Amino acid sequence: MSTTYKLARRIVIAVLGGTVLLAGIVMIVAPGPATLVIPIGLAILAVEFAWARLWLRKLRKTISNQNRKNHGERAENHRRR
Repeated sequence: MSTTYKLARRIVIAVLGGTVLLAGIVMIVAPGPATLVIPIGLAILAVEFAWARLWLRKLRKTISNQNRKNHGERAENHRRR
């Protein structure tokens, strides 16, 4: 692969992923599925950037922990009935 191709690929990924991520951030205050769009933007950026992979891992861990907590609370509420 030539250096020009690698740089062009990196720029395209940065612009596309950055745009999707920014749209997701805007959707936090505007109507839209921010919780879906932000991870997609990070996943696009993670193809090329290590910092995005780190953020995506942290986001996945946070979501997983939150789901585990919610599952436990729902189970406890169901037992109380």
